[in-house]
Amino acid sequence: MSTDEQVLWQGNPSQWTNFWPFVLCILVIPIPYAIWRYVATRCFSYEVTDQRIRIRQGVFSRRTDSLELYRVKDASFEQPFVMRLVGIGNVELETSDATNPVLWIRGVPDADALREKILKAVDAVRDRKGVRELDVPGGHLH
Repeated sequence: MSTDEQVLWQGNPSQWTNFWPFVLCILVIPIPYAIWRYVATRCFSYEVTDQRIRIRQGVFSRRTDSLELYRVKDASFEQPFVMRLVGIGNVELETSDATNPVLWIRGVPDADALREKILKAVDAVRDRKGVRELDVPGGHLH
């Protein structure tokens, strides 16, 4: 991470995202699967800076994906019933990135406020870089 990059938010998905797999483990599937889901969720993290979003994952091997903020086109907030009960939610980002056209930040607390923070950071980075998003009907120019 460059020294001029500021972290705006950092977090992990809530273990509540594993609610149904844990219930299945109690009723049907062996306990090692529940333990694996717990560890995999603990080894998954999000980082939102004033320039990009990083997603780190992996228990034995690690993978880091990143998305430049200026590529975010739209953001929405989703809070399914079970997540609403425990105060977590999902943020869905539509992007112009070829490898990540839709990026999900799942199971995080105060997800609607995170969505707003991301949208403000997107506007700021676009202003700073002089970047404008251009949607062309049909998806491309000839």
